Amino acid sequence: MFSFIIRRIGTILLTMLCLTLVVFFLVNLEPNLKKLAISQTEMHTSAEQLESWLVNHGYRQNFFVRYGQWLGVVPKQPITDSATGKTTQRFSFCNDPAVPTFSGVIEGDFGCSTKFKTTVAAKLFPALGATGILMLCVLGVMVPVSLLVGILAGMREGSRTDRVLSIASIASTATPEYVSGVIFTVVFASWLGWLNGSAASASQGITFYNFTLPVITLAIYGIGYIARMTRASMVEVMTQQYIRTARLKGLSFKSVVVKHALRNALIAPFTVIMLQFPWLLTGVVIVEVMFRYQGFGYTLVEAAGNNDIDLLLGCSLVSVFIVLITQLISDVGYAFLNPRIRVQ
Repeated sequence: MFSFIIRRIGTILLTMLCLTLVVFFLVNLEPNLKKLAISQTEMHTSAEQLESWLVNHGYRQNFFVRYGQWLGVVPKQPITDSATGKTTQRFSFCNDPAVPTFSGVIEGDFGCSTKFKTTVAAKLFPALGATGILMLCVLGVMVPVSLLVGILAGMREGSRTDRVLSIASIASTATPEYVSGVIFTVVFASWLGWLNGSAASASQGITFYNFTLPVITLAIYGIGYIARMTRASMVEVMTQQYIRTARLKGLSFKSVVVKHALRNALIAPFTVIMLQFPWLLTGVVIVEVMFRYQGFGYTLVEAAGNNDIDLLLGCSLVSVFIVLITQLISDVGYAFLNPRIRVQ
């Protein structure tokens, strides 16, 4: 198991390196650089002035040199002002080094945010913390409800309860977040006035009034998916020979389900639950923009809309890391939960 984890960590690092290189190339294409220069100067700036801004801020250096500087394996060089000939910082608002210094992702320096005029770390990590709170609340609602629905539906396959819960699960899974979010906002915020249609105030304090709509919007989709997987696993377990043997020995149906079927039926849903983290990262982009909740998704949209290169790279790095780490945890957890699995 230890060697398996070490190999997977090596694969994770290599994957992150390759994907960040691709993202770095895409965000540094010429149209994106021109858009960035315009957003940082004025709409009517001449082409020569735009080019001067790109040169003065280091965007005309060699591509691989800049990528190495972002990683932290190539020292960052102070920028020489083309007009005065003096060395200067690339961006004064985030204290870029004025002397050659190794300062990149490896050293914990994620760069400067041209949109928010601060360091990427100062903007990205508080946003991740806000999204982490949202995701924990969503999981706290989604996991218990979906497991309960799936178990109840799978205990008696083909019953009326099974049919009703299965239809409800399919309907919730078939409804994307941007549809359910609009429906919930119209019903609970506009018509009934029970909840707030904006979660912007949640950054100052989370309450039931301002935080319920984004939570149930994200949870409702995942509930149906996990419930369907739990039901399928429960139905399969209930047809196993050891379940029949337990029933023939005179054990009650409740005892058979709780002591024998439940533990084995939850192995497959565990993997599905862990894989909800990557989905939640994409789901929060829609929900946070819809409800004006300033978390990771909101920050990513703002960075993309303003071609904030360093912030976009930081967001992509975090996204890849979370996806790969949750997959690793899923594989390791599945091996521990299921003794029949042997990691080769």
